[in-house]
Amino acid sequence: MERDSIAVGLDIGTTKIVAMIGKENEYGKMEILGVGKSKSLGVARGVVNNITQTIQSIQQAVQEAEADSGYKINDVVVGIAGQHIRSIQHSDYISRNNPEEVIGEKDIDLLINQVHKLAMLPGEEIIHVLPQEFKIDGQTEIKEPIGMYGGRLEASFHVVVGQASSIRNVGRCIKSAGLDLSGLTLEPLASSDAVLSQEEKEAGIALIDIGGGTTDLAIFKDGIIRHTAVIPFGGNVITEDIKEGCSIIEKQAELLKVKFGSAWPGENRDNEIVSIPGLRGREPKEISLKNLSKIIHARVVEIIEQVFAEIKAYGHEDPRKKLIGGIVLTGGGSQLKHIKQLVEYITGMDTRIGYPNEHLAGDSDEEISSPLYATAVGLVMNSIRNNTKSATPLVEMQKPVQEPVTSGEPQFDPVTKPEAEQEAEAETATNEKEEVTESTEKRVKRSFFDKYIDKIKDFLDNAE
Repeated sequence: MERDSIAVGLDIGTTKIVAMIGKENEYGKMEILGVGKSKSLGVARGVVNNITQTIQSIQQAVQEAEADSGYKINDVVVGIAGQHIRSIQHSDYISRNNPEEVIGEKDIDLLINQVHKLAMLPGEEIIHVLPQEFKIDGQTEIKEPIGMYGGRLEASFHVVVGQASSIRNVGRCIKSAGLDLSGLTLEPLASSDAVLSQEEKEAGIALIDIGGGTTDLAIFKDGIIRHTAVIPFGGNVITEDIKEGCSIIEKQAELLKVKFGSAWPGENRDNEIVSIPGLRGREPKEISLKNLSKIIHARVVEIIEQVFAEIKAYGHEDPRKKLIGGIVLTGGGSQLKHIKQLVEYITGMDTRIGYPNEHLAGDSDEEISSPLYATAVGLVMNSIRNNTKSATPLVEMQKPVQEPVTSGEPQFDPVTKPEAEQEAEAETATNEKEEVTESTEKRVKRSFFDKYIDKIKDFLDNAE
């Protein structure tokens, strides 16, 4: 039987947790096999603050995805975000012993491992080390140094750093939910994989992922990641403002925002009013849509201005660093009416809404093509690149009991098959499985990031 590379992404967000199972089809597009979604109860602003509730939410999303797909999930690639994430630019170099040998993978690994030893603030750990440009013996702007000659190999890196405790809490939730952690990816990087084209990354583009608890930013130029940031505000603060400003409950505020909300106050006339049912026999409340959009507008402007400050900090106003592709908005918050126009008005940059449908197979469910699922789609793509087999068919696990053959020949009853034979079969199956796993691992290039995952796994195992 052909062993498909089944990939699983788990997006642990502030408002929702999404488990997504997918595989690559023969056309190189991603086929979604199953999706599970649950309300995120133990996460605030992208950080786990209640382990028990988070575990329950993860299990609910995973069970739903398993039921939808007919696959049993074994391990997942998880997205990491939160206000504790920061990024730094760093340059480092190595001197090679033999300049007459061509530069190979091991030289780059050596350089990356050197960056991993950087001294961080107490309680911080490096999540990603992303090489940007290389320099060999003073020759600059080299994107791919493998195969070249040189004595001194130098590189500039984009280093993403986060709180070790927050990362380990996520790992703890995954393990307690009965899953293994196969990878950890910064959420804006996952979203960018799902919604940006290579041409846009070359031209220069800013991806803004507006989630429930955080707004994530990733800036690309010349096909290279240049800047990342996580702003600790998202759609939930808009809902909170509506709740306070209109004196209504959170559920009603969220519905108002989704159904009637607009980021542009000039859109609504003064006489446009919506009636909200009162609590427990109280009189219904009448709310002016103009006032509603004023509340939303004020908060959205604040979020966009903070993101724009990060884009300026990257150096967008420098002609050489100009983002020709403009801005791409994704995430649940990008579905707010007229937000695209407001972003264009504040930043003066071309803006579009990013849908993750470019990489999806043609027959994919329309709902999955929503910006809501951009991060989850990106995580599954990340898992596919690692060539993982993160899920196994449920049918394979529960093979039906072999029915006795009704011919005259004597047969072993399947239940009373000799023990020696059972053991021999089990051993053969294990050996075959190990052979396949070994050959797969040889084919797959171990990224520097895998070592970090191993470190987390060791920590979790020893923490018991």
